[in-house]
Amino acid sequence: MLNVIKIALRNLARFGRRTLLTSTLITLGIVSVLLFVAVAGSFKAMMIGQFTDAVLGHLEVHRKGYVASIESLPLNLNMQPPMVEKAEQALKKLDAVEAYSKRIKLGAMFSNFTETTNVRISGVDPEMESATTPLLPGRILEGSKERPLLKRGEILIPTLLARGMKVKVGDTVVLVATNREGSVNGKNFTVRGIMEGISGPSGKDGYIDIADARDLLRMKSGEVSEIAIRLKNPAQLDRVYAQLSQELTGSAGEKNGMSDTASKGEGGNSGAAGAPGMGQGGGSGLEVHTWADLSPFASIARMIDLLTLFIKIMLVSIVLVSIMNVMVMAVYERIREIGTISAIGTPPRKILSLFLAEGLLLGAGATALGTVIALAVIYALNIWKLTFNFGMQRGLVLSPAIGAADVAIIAVMVVLMALLASLQPAWKASRMDPVTALGHV
Repeated sequence: MLNVIKIALRNLARFGRRTLLTSTLITLGIVSVLLFVAVAGSFKAMMIGQFTDAVLGHLEVHRKGYVASIESLPLNLNMQPPMVEKAEQALKKLDAVEAYSKRIKLGAMFSNFTETTNVRISGVDPEMESATTPLLPGRILEGSKERPLLKRGEILIPTLLARGMKVKVGDTVVLVATNREGSVNGKNFTVRGIMEGISGPSGKDGYIDIADARDLLRMKSGEVSEIAIRLKNPAQLDRVYAQLSQELTGSAGEKNGMSDTASKGEGGNSGAAGAPGMGQGGGSGLEVHTWADLSPFASIARMIDLLTLFIKIMLVSIVLVSIMNVMVMAVYERIREIGTISAIGTPPRKILSLFLAEGLLLGAGATALGTVIALAVIYALNIWKLTFNFGMQRGLVLSPAIGAADVAIIAVMVVLMALLASLQPAWKASRMDPVTALGHV
């Protein structure tokens, strides 16, 4: 075998220019793919982190039917106290859960006593919300960022609302909301801070204390709209989702619960039958959703994965065409040489192995060189600290990284394609008739 490799290396060196050009093409392909995977993966992780760590959390628990009607923020589909207790018990059993936050979502009218507009409000426990969405305080552009996030009687408003209504930190504003029974109530708040809108120019989401939200809506029970969950390790998302779904819905495979019609019908009952606030038929009446179920930016993440797949397919095509071209030319130019070694008794399998070894060495050598260059460039990019803007987020630092598994998969894929591309020319060379080959001009 060692002799075969030596001969293959000598043959590659004989046609140095062609070998160099082909190796360079494969090397550049490897470098491009690894860099794209590293940079795209970093951007994807950062983008997901901006939404999970600043707004959504990694998972959310809702009453069945709530998400289907989430645009109207339906108060009649809030989670009742027995549901909240069941969800909290399930969360406390999971070691993978770092923190969770109970929220009340409502739509309200926002007034500065001169003008009035609509706003979406999240009533939160300041400490629980800061632990669940640790990037939330960093969104405050004006006002105090110190803990607690806000106090009773204070409100955080989005910058779009502040500019449009000419409201500053320290101003007094009023929120007017309609509760589930149709009763209207208003409450004065002091603006504690002005926040950057995570969802872009259309963002109109504010925060108040959850106790204030209950007062505004005249709630007498501890109902909530949702429970946001933060995991210790986001990589465990699928496993925790399955466990939590099994615990709360009784089916790990159930996603987004029942059909919209059935969900709305159940939600409207508000647990009138059976245990208060619990679903009929012994179920909990709850759903578990991942951040991807709730954010439109999940489609961007899927698009990045699709682009990565296309780039890998392009690399395979480049390797296949390049090495097949080289090996076909090698067989064509060495027909008489093949005839000679065949005539002196070299078995076909030996000739086959010679050409396969050339293709393998060509692919493996270029892959090794390309991998080293790509890893060096990724290391350099992390030292240089590239920054970029995403939506209204400024100065985000890009930290490209690629896992050993990704590197190994791409390398093995290229080497296998090199062998596959060499197989047909090598087979043709091993099956040549010595007399015909020696007479070739």
